[in-house]
Amino acid sequence: MVIRGFARRLPIDDDINTDYIISGRYKFQTEDISQMARHIFEDLDPNFFEKIKEGDVVVAGKNFGCGSSREQAPRALKAAGISCVIAQSFARIFYRNSFNIGLPLIEAETKDIPDGEPLEIDLDKGIIRLLNSQKEIPFKPIPPFMQRLLSDGGLVPHLLKHKGFAIED
Repeated sequence: MVIRGFARRLPIDDDINTDYIISGRYKFQTEDISQMARHIFEDLDPNFFEKIKEGDVVVAGKNFGCGSSREQAPRALKAAGISCVIAQSFARIFYRNSFNIGLPLIEAETKDIPDGEPLEIDLDKGIIRLLNSQKEIPFKPIPPFMQRLLSDGGLVPHLLKHKGFAIED
């Protein structure tokens, strides 16, 4: 699986919590995830949603998705068109929630990825290609089973499609 998109960075790199991703004040205003998506990262960058395009990739530092276990956070990212998040590390619950809904997360060194850089991410080979600067950043490839969850659209679509877990190739 190969993902292509432009890198989108935020004003801060580390400890981007789920309340920064989607503020709790929207949790009780609407259950429509596409409406929530319009407010992602609003407290860090009020115009972030207007800057992104379908397929863009959020790039951050350490401990992305920390804080509450708000499952709306990865859903709002996906609904906004974010195709992948690359960070140095993730909060475990956010990591699991993201794969459950089919949003790929990559743990890699991110300090050399500038905002706006076109990226090509090869999940099979574990390589992030920075297309303007011709650099490559390795990462531990996502296991085939996790890639299968992603290609099926997440855990529930996977279970429905295969009538249970399909963990063999």
